[in-house]
Amino acid sequence: MTETGIHYLDARGPDGMRLYAIGDVHGRHDLLAAMHRHIESELEYAPGSDWRIIHLGDYVDRGPDSRSVIDFLIETRKRDPRNIMLAGNHDIGMLEFLAEAEPDGLFVNYGGVQTAQSYGVDLLGDAHWYGKAQAIARGHMALVKAVPHSHIDFLQSLTLSATFGDFFFCHAGIRPGVPLDRQNQQDLIWIRDAFHDHPGLFSKVIVHGHTPVPEAEVKANRVNVDTLAWKSGTLSALAVNGGDKRILAMQGKAF
Repeated sequence: MTETGIHYLDARGPDGMRLYAIGDVHGRHDLLAAMHRHIESELEYAPGSDWRIIHLGDYVDRGPDSRSVIDFLIETRKRDPRNIMLAGNHDIGMLEFLAEAEPDGLFVNYGGVQTAQSYGVDLLGDAHWYGKAQAIARGHMALVKAVPHSHIDFLQSLTLSATFGDFFFCHAGIRPGVPLDRQNQQDLIWIRDAFHDHPGLFSKVIVHGHTPVPEAEVKANRVNVDTLAWKSGTLSALAVNGGDKRILAMQGKAF
């Protein structure tokens, strides 16, 4: 991918289709619901338009209400499949923890305790009696029982990317020099520096989250809408209508 790619200023969504790409939620059900209410109010005034709402992953961990976020997303997609949910590394990490109680993995060390609490499970509650590893083994069993099968099915159903018009959507980013349809799963949910530091244009503008920024970051070749919602109280999204592109931001309580 070189300078022959598409520049953000020139990028367009599909004719007649509005796009909304929502950044990392991390348990902030309040902000996600507010964003959807705002988008729904916009769509009410555009009755002739088709639309897609793309969620860029990391629905769980760190924030206070991961369970409600998943419930919300399940119902939202059931109501209209034009709501698209992509996988983030934290979503995959939750699945991996449910399959195996890794005491020093992503889930335990980076917000899984809060996720477990949203299901009524104290993941580390017995650590002072049994030690961390045994406490997590006990917490793991309790969490496996507490997480509904529908939530596991939802996490397993998440796709890694989506493409509409001149935009490619994924959680973390892409590996420069690799065609978009041949990207590695680990890169799509984990990559940072090699992607962020790439100066050239890509065949499509990459819309992503994963790496927190104080406010949505718009570059020539990419847009980052991860504004640390769980802590900052700001959930951001990119809105695209033809050649018109805007950043939306829902504000709530900061922690």
